[in-house]
Amino acid sequence: MIAAQNSITRPHVLLLATVLLAAGCTTVGPDFEKPKAPVADNWSSADEPEVNTEEVDYQEWWQVFSDPVLTQLIETAYQQNLSLQIAGLRILEARAQLGIATGLKYPQSQSVSGGYTSSRSSENAPPFSNLPPSISSQIDPTVSVWDLSFDAAWEADIWGKFRRGIEAADASLAANMLNYDAVLVTLTGDIAAVYAQIRTIEERLAYLKTNVELQKQSVELANARFRLGATSELDVQQALSLLHGTESLIPVLQLGLGQSKNILSLLLGMPPGDVNTLLGGSGTIPVAPAEVAVGIPADLIRRRPDVRAAEMAAAAQSAVIGVSQADLYPHFVLAGSLGVAGDTFSNQFDSGSRRGFITPFFRWDIFNYGRIKNNVRVQDARFEQLVVAYQNTVLNAAREVEDGLLGYLRRQEQVGYLNDGVAASAKAAELALKQYEYGAVDFTRVLNTQTALLGQQDSLAAARGQVVISLVSVYKALGGGWQIRGAQDYVNPAIKQKMGERTDWGDMLNTAAPPVPPP
Repeated sequence: MIAAQNSITRPHVLLLATVLLAAGCTTVGPDFEKPKAPVADNWSSADEPEVNTEEVDYQEWWQVFSDPVLTQLIETAYQQNLSLQIAGLRILEARAQLGIATGLKYPQSQSVSGGYTSSRSSENAPPFSNLPPSISSQIDPTVSVWDLSFDAAWEADIWGKFRRGIEAADASLAANMLNYDAVLVTLTGDIAAVYAQIRTIEERLAYLKTNVELQKQSVELANARFRLGATSELDVQQALSLLHGTESLIPVLQLGLGQSKNILSLLLGMPPGDVNTLLGGSGTIPVAPAEVAVGIPADLIRRRPDVRAAEMAAAAQSAVIGVSQADLYPHFVLAGSLGVAGDTFSNQFDSGSRRGFITPFFRWDIFNYGRIKNNVRVQDARFEQLVVAYQNTVLNAAREVEDGLLGYLRRQEQVGYLNDGVAASAKAAELALKQYEYGAVDFTRVLNTQTALLGQQDSLAAARGQVVISLVSVYKALGGGWQIRGAQDYVNPAIKQKMGERTDWGDMLNTAAPPVPPP
């Protein structure tokens, strides 16, 4: 750079050297330390024979159900789910924000400017009016200037303000990457849960239709006995009442089935109705394994992406405290300009047309101390909120695993009892119908046994579905599923192509998914 006299004086050199040496000598604000979180030594259900506390691979936990349709649904959702795509685009936004923060280490204001200025001074005003006419008549009151310059201003990062800003942006990027994985965990769990719900409703419908056929036989039998005079019309009307009541449940379940399929369509990122092709015909409820591997509670902190995202959010806010604290100290700035000027466009590039200046200065907002200190306090309070939020996330993660385990274990017990109950109810309904046919019992016994059979079968199907849903919630709570991303990028190639055609993203769109900072 060139001083106003086209030379840099010794004081300028000394001041510039002082600023450069001072830059980066200290960093204000707290250094982030991972918050402590309350974690139990083991699960409450660890002693149950169905619970295995060994560590296993949860990358494709849905494979334990051995259901190819479920596997295809999850793979489709990973490619097409719109919420997941939004989470990936937020990562690109965070990458760009990190680029902005990194750029602040360098001259914060840089510009090339040029222009042409033409002005004319009044001959009847000073200084022309103060000159003798013989002299003023020889001076041209019109002035024309062409100029071209490069201007820059750089604030030295003496207190680490910009370095803390980079830390905050880097942690924010990591949090967004982990939030993407958290969305993927939720997505795989939701797909499996909705799929289990669909298969459960289909099985309940199958039981209903079987009972409708059985109750139609009861109506025919009651009609036959009524025509023979062996019984009254009351039996016929009771049989019809039971039949129509059972038939009325079918549209209710069909409504629930259609709504569940619509939810699945949304998760798959496709229009309602298209999901039927993937589901195929009516299927059976997936069979849950007799044992579930859950590891130990401490594994949650390193495996669950939402827990690690909460940690990264706290880390970003910790750096923001340093950014705010840096405003309490002087700002040292180096500004300057280098350019050329002339009275015509061509001679501004001639020898002797150079111009420029360098201005080292500092600014200290000492009269804003109250406002700045309160801003630091605001950032510190927000940091503490995020620390508590992180601890709450860990506790909630453990609760979700415990709830899922309880549901899985107790529902399995319920299924065992209901299996026996359904077998007994089916036998009772068969015996009652035969005895009614021979006149050994009245129709009330048939009515009661068929009602009980329908209720037991419906409860069994619902309980079997809840076993699967509870196990899904266990794997979801353990943080499994996000690992299927592997080294793939976070944004769909078709979306990246459109963005690249619309905006110059440089290398950001072509960069493979960077690794998340280790736990």
